[in-house]
Amino acid sequence: MKYFKPSLIKVALISSGFAFGLSPMAFAQETPADAPSDDTEVIQVTGIRGSLMRAQAIKMDNTSIVEAISAEDIGKLPDTSVAESLARLPGLAGERRNGRTSGLSVRGFNENYVGTSLNGRELLGMGDNRGVEFDLYPTEIVSNILVYKTPEAGMLTQGVGGTVDLQTVKPLGQERTFAVNGSFEQNEQDSANPDYDNDGHRFSFNYIDSFANDTIGVALVLASLETPRQEEQFRGWGYADVNTDSPRRASDTAMASPGDVVLGGHDSFVRSALLERDSIAAVIQWAPNDRLMVQLDALYIDFEENEVKRGLEEGGAEWGVGDNYQITGVDNGLVTSGYYDGFLSVIRNDGRSQKSDLTTIGINAEYQINDNWTAELDFSTGEVKKKITDIESYSGVGRAGIDGRSQAARSWEMTSTGVIYSDHPTIAPLDYTDASLITLAGPQAWGGALSPLSTFQDSGTGFGPDTAQDGFVNDADFNEELDTIRLQANGVVEWGIFSGLETGIVYSERSKTKINTGVFLTAPTWPGEGPIPDPVGVADLSFIGISGVVAYDSLALYNSGYYIESDAVRLDNTRLGDTYEVNEDLLTVYAKLDIDTEIGDVYVKGNIGLQMVNADQSATGFSGVSGPDGFTVSQPVDGGTSYTDVLPSLNLSFEIAENQFIRTALSKVISRPRMDDMKPNNQVSFAFNDSNILSTDPLNSPWSGSAGDPELKPLEANQFDLAYENYFADDGFFAVSFFFKDLTNWTRSSAELADFSEFFIPGYHQSSAETGNQDPATFLGVVTGKEDGLKGFVRGYEFQVGLPFHVLTDYLDGFGVVASATFLDGEFDDGQRIPGLSQELYSFTAYYEAKGFEIRVSGTKRDEFLTEVRGLSLSLGPTTDQGGEQWDAQIGYDFADSGIAGLEGLRITLQGQNLTDEATVQANGGDSRQITQYQSFGRNYLLGFNYSF
Repeated sequence: MKYFKPSLIKVALISSGFAFGLSPMAFAQETPADAPSDDTEVIQVTGIRGSLMRAQAIKMDNTSIVEAISAEDIGKLPDTSVAESLARLPGLAGERRNGRTSGLSVRGFNENYVGTSLNGRELLGMGDNRGVEFDLYPTEIVSNILVYKTPEAGMLTQGVGGTVDLQTVKPLGQERTFAVNGSFEQNEQDSANPDYDNDGHRFSFNYIDSFANDTIGVALVLASLETPRQEEQFRGWGYADVNTDSPRRASDTAMASPGDVVLGGHDSFVRSALLERDSIAAVIQWAPNDRLMVQLDALYIDFEENEVKRGLEEGGAEWGVGDNYQITGVDNGLVTSGYYDGFLSVIRNDGRSQKSDLTTIGINAEYQINDNWTAELDFSTGEVKKKITDIESYSGVGRAGIDGRSQAARSWEMTSTGVIYSDHPTIAPLDYTDASLITLAGPQAWGGALSPLSTFQDSGTGFGPDTAQDGFVNDADFNEELDTIRLQANGVVEWGIFSGLETGIVYSERSKTKINTGVFLTAPTWPGEGPIPDPVGVADLSFIGISGVVAYDSLALYNSGYYIESDAVRLDNTRLGDTYEVNEDLLTVYAKLDIDTEIGDVYVKGNIGLQMVNADQSATGFSGVSGPDGFTVSQPVDGGTSYTDVLPSLNLSFEIAENQFIRTALSKVISRPRMDDMKPNNQVSFAFNDSNILSTDPLNSPWSGSAGDPELKPLEANQFDLAYENYFADDGFFAVSFFFKDLTNWTRSSAELADFSEFFIPGYHQSSAETGNQDPATFLGVVTGKEDGLKGFVRGYEFQVGLPFHVLTDYLDGFGVVASATFLDGEFDDGQRIPGLSQELYSFTAYYEAKGFEIRVSGTKRDEFLTEVRGLSLSLGPTTDQGGEQWDAQIGYDFADSGIAGLEGLRITLQGQNLTDEATVQANGGDSRQITQYQSFGRNYLLGFNYSF
């Protein structure tokens, strides 16, 4: 057997890298007979360069195509967030949500289609679906992160995009180490809300030790975080066709043409938020003898985020003031400026609270049966609880229906950031910061709720005239549990080209519930109006040209019982339509053979294997329809199915020259279907307007429905990978790879005609009195849902390089760059976009590390992609994110070689995030000027320290 001489960095890792989560067994099995002896001098490199070298060694040693991140020191990743670190890897892209890099796409697929594990065990997320919100997991617990772009049969957590495995420290055999990390954080934007500030902090404590003659190892992490976010947000309702027949158009300075569009309305806010997270992680290893190793992993995260959004919600041209506006500018089909009057602004003081906690515990026992075989038993259990309370609170210049109220009048101009307002040319503006002018009452007759004093009247609307809605509360409660047990055997075999066998059986039970509730809010002064209770000041809206609005704490008012509440579940059948429980039982049997051979002078490693996954899935929920009294009538529904998937995989690595590899892989991969698609719920809706009721066209009928599908199958892809990797230095490499994913099954939206006659209620499902109370002209309507069968593809090219400048000249020792470029292409057969796919991704990091100084500048860029935002009832809906470019920088000093007694373990850093103040922009797909959402978050700065002793 031919072996290449191991590199210096690999020897260093074998000797001292186990504290960073590397497996000594894996390295020992591959160490050749002529490897350096124990007295070989080992150079240990820390900091930025050490992190890059360890990550490179992991990448070199793996038979799968992987990307890797390694901690710079105990409890210190290169970035402040797991998501930020991952976003710099080739083929990966981060997604900012409310100012934080939280979401993640791998090879064009967002986190819902990416497997995530902790020490090889599936990790529950805190999101609405299967996806993990990576910024919620503390970086201090992570020693290494591996991103598997190609799977192997022994990998039990898979995804169509890939698998992200977070690895914690291995304490056994390590010297006692204490590490303390801390930082002070500040956002450059002063809080526009008077009851929030822009300061935050983070603190963590890491402890590693071994006891009892290195038979017990303990690692403990305590981490606490408070991080603020400030945001200025413009959100456009949409863009309406200009009514060019209006008499008002005749006097416009700039004449509109048929097909021109104009902003129909907006709601713009200043948002302030504070995220608080406390975490405890522990690893205990026990090796009472040479044959038995027991490891316990435990993680608890307590997460809470509170926020306020204050601003204005206003209709505009066509949708708000009708034709009561004038145009002063048009550019290529878009109305760019004008003015209007006659609208009643809704002042919004919204609040949101999200509370989540995650607990996961795993225990693993590995027993060496003999010199060649080991047996392993692994059990894990995890639970996530999440509650979201989101309140809308309306106020303005008076309650809807009261005469004599002052109306808004403004000029407007469209810009690249949305809309900017200014004074109307002839009408004086209203001062929304004047608390004596503003009352806590809904100025628009939007929505509605049966107030305690009203009675239902069969008016065809579902509500009587005595209604009032002064706010609304969305409540969503999630609970998810996952229990898994695995039995595995590993052994050495001598079967031709095969050198090892791994086989096992795994059983897991998973359940997720969502309870969707809500209440309509009515101020206790109804049917009159009253002043704002306890205003806290003024929210500054100068970013859209308006001085501000009066600010008050609506969430505190709601929690105190101030409002009169009407249960939305009784009035809105979409609530029970989004209340469900999904259960999955999976039985997996797998076997993997390791390949270790030569072809001529080429050393070949790899594996071939097979997984068989039997799934038994079921779901319960509700079927809802509005009854003759206007209230929701519901009944339980359920469904489910079972099936088996067969997943083959092959990974081959050819070392064609020393430290040069050609890797290839073939596999079938799956992602479990989205849980919100698997609900069995269905609901019936009826449009109470004459144009629908009297229509004979089923596509324009008043009837409609929606349904989930608890029988959905997994999302499937057959994939091929080919890569060339050249490791020309211990800290330098370049690589190019190609992949193709043939998407053989995906969930698609369905629409079919259905007969709704069984839901018809005479006297209720009819047209208005003006047309003779006629029955619907048709009982046919469209039911939308989800179904299997969509196909598509994704292919991509990835280029990456890590270049330490010392390979060019010794004068540049300490300087280096790491860069990557990824080019993706793909779509579904029906033309829909892949969720999370950006066609171009770029990342770049330049660093300098010498004589204790550490400097790093990093940037990432991605173009537009399909994502989701929360809509009505906290539901998720599709939208297009315009992508963006983000630059961060860090400068630090490591006192290790300073010669200052007592400071040898100290490192201080100053970081700047989002240095270019990159905004998050969403727009109508056909015209990037039609901004639907523009969010600006400001730069963020952190002054931190890391002290190990």
